[in-house]
Amino acid sequence: MTYADIPRPIRSGIVILDPERGTPQRVIVLQFNPDTLERSLQPQSAGGGSEGQGGGDKNEALRLKGPAQESWKFTAELDSTDQLEVASPNGIHPQLAALEMLVHPTTAQIREHSRLSKKGAIEISPIEKPLTLFTWGSKRVMPVRLTELSVNESAFDVNLNPMRAALSIGMKVLTVSDLPAGHRGAELYMAHLAQKERLAGVATPLGGAGGIGALGLGGAGGLGGSPSGGGAFAASGPVRD
Repeated sequence: MTYADIPRPIRSGIVILDPERGTPQRVIVLQFNPDTLERSLQPQSAGGGSEGQGGGDKNEALRLKGPAQESWKFTAELDSTDQLEVASPNGIHPQLAALEMLVHPTTAQIREHSRLSKKGAIEISPIEKPLTLFTWGSKRVMPVRLTELSVNESAFDVNLNPMRAALSIGMKVLTVSDLPAGHRGAELYMAHLAQKERLAGVATPLGGAGGIGALGLGGAGGLGGSPSGGGAFAASGPVRD
């Protein structure tokens, strides 16, 4: 039995870009795609009250200050024993180092900061890292900043090189609210958001049910009148403060 007709799965991964030229500096392909993803979105509401607590400006209740703040969490696995035909004298040290350098400045950057400090520079800008993209298929390509990297090493060779590890990775999606106007990352985020809009435009109800009638709101009055049998959407006259 052959499986030649089964397409190979696309790998998720991280691409490091030069923020000015947009050219890839490094590509980190995850060895195994994570089994689960945890995503959270926090709306950036314009009202002054806390979410769900009320007390804000009623004229701002339906307004947004900008894109939602989105974060991702997942567990990635690295295992050099899965590919014994490939020489790995350092175990998975190189792969771990490539991921860890996403949250470290380089030695050259640290030395340059030290040099400026010794020269008496009044203001030294924080070290800027290259633009980081996370890819999960062609429909999810977004600029991110790593917020969490936890490594659990579980197997070692005779030289104590790690051979297997599970990594808990957390990242924040960078939006136009986080990046300066004209930044390449801001444009990439806009493309990511436009992809969401396209997907939302072709969404169809799951389970075969569709239309407002499936919600029990198909009465003559519609949402503005009195649905059949009354209920929460029944008209009750004007609302006054």
